[in-house]
Amino acid sequence: MGQQNSVEVRLDPPASAEQGPIDNPIDEEQQYRASAYALIAALLRSAPDQEMLDRLDGLSQETTADGDDLLLAMSTLALSAKIHTPMAIDEEFHNLFIGLGKGEVVPYGSWYLTGFLMEKPLSDLRDDLARLGYERNTSVVEPEDHIAALCEVVSLMIAEGTEISVQNSFFQSHMVNWADQFFADLSKAKSAVFYKAVARFGAAFIALENEYFSMQT
Repeated sequence: MGQQNSVEVRLDPPASAEQGPIDNPIDEEQQYRASAYALIAALLRSAPDQEMLDRLDGLSQETTADGDDLLLAMSTLALSAKIHTPMAIDEEFHNLFIGLGKGEVVPYGSWYLTGFLMEKPLSDLRDDLARLGYERNTSVVEPEDHIAALCEVVSLMIAEGTEISVQNSFFQSHMVNWADQFFADLSKAKSAVFYKAVARFGAAFIALENEYFSMQT
């Protein structure tokens, strides 16, 4: 991917999270992957509004939970969206990720991998983002190893038709080694109610992605 195709790693959701399918003519499987990453990114970037909750509620009409972990997680997320209000979720989001000084869960790779923020995992990530042609928006204050930013990047890589081997390398280097623990911590957090369902969906999808990449190599 040349520098002319670079995009910003932003703190707001990418267009795919707000507008659905990507412009590039990718097949249905890849479109689903990109949309799932974008959805997780949007939910972990900020608390959903009523429009987003209505869209999530609609997932219950598109899925049948038949024992598949991801479908069960999707159905649970749809039900949770139906019974919670934006105001309640906004308060939950604040307690989980912001808090007074620090939230209950810290959504950064460096924190999980080293116990500190802004450490070598972030430096390595920035090197890889630069090689891939992604540029950081200078107005962004949060580090790029936020779980939402990483999901945004993979969603964009899929949308742009980046080779699976490159996607896999990024996933293995910067996500799989801590994302599962993050979602486990999120599901057990004291304030997690709606986000318990988000955590279940995120964990199931990351596990499926790990299997997907293992079958591609």
